[in-house]
Amino acid sequence: MRTPLVIGNWKMHGTLAEARALAGAIREMIRRPRGVQVVVCPPFTALAAVAEVLAGGPIQLGAQTCHHEPAGAHTGEISAPMLVDVGCRWVLVGHSERRKEIGESDEVISLKLRAALAHGLTPVLCVGETAEERRQGFTFTTVEGQLRAGLAGVAAGELGKVVIAYEPVWAIGTGVNATPGQAGEVHGYLRGLLSELASKEVAQAVRILYGGSVKGENVDALVAEAEIDGALVGGASLNAQGFVAIVRRAARAGAASKE
Repeated sequence: MRTPLVIGNWKMHGTLAEARALAGAIREMIRRPRGVQVVVCPPFTALAAVAEVLAGGPIQLGAQTCHHEPAGAHTGEISAPMLVDVGCRWVLVGHSERRKEIGESDEVISLKLRAALAHGLTPVLCVGETAEERRQGFTFTTVEGQLRAGLAGVAAGELGKVVIAYEPVWAIGTGVNATPGQAGEVHGYLRGLLSELASKEVAQAVRILYGGSVKGENVDALVAEAEIDGALVGGASLNAQGFVAIVRRAARAGAASKE
């Protein structure tokens, strides 16, 4: 049974004071999470502060990206060893906003993912199609290409250490989420691809999250889908009460769907 996972991606939001307050409120409301794993990904400037707030508790720390080199002349970048040093255990790679705004290629994303694994971080590989790609019927082609490219060079035995997040680009920050059926179909397809790349046993162990306008009102139906193992939450993770509600509902829905 795959334990539901909920990750809060704070994106470019939060001063140090705001980050401390948000992390503190979430920790206070989730003292002993049952049947769910929780991760928050603040901006780089707040990682150390949030690490202090979460220290000793059950909520884990993640980062929103990393560079693929461990050190070097890469102005403005943060390496995987630096993230580990500040207390991170997770890192997002290949988020569509970075693919679009920063121009990250599949090749660079693959390098980042392997760097994360090499330094003991759990990489969360984000894949997803645009509205135009879905309209033209290229959803499966797009996510398959991103998945295969992102996992290129990763040994079959290492694939079980990766988390996948399906985030249709047309649903991110738009308020329009994929229906449970649409999301479940893509998740099932991705799990089938993982079976080809590794084995059925590894594929069944890998958690695949849904992301894209996730909120308390829709998380139940999404996580109730057998192939959906939790959520990568954007804007809704900036409100402690709302985020905790998503966490609790994901835990209940996930447990019910696996019974």
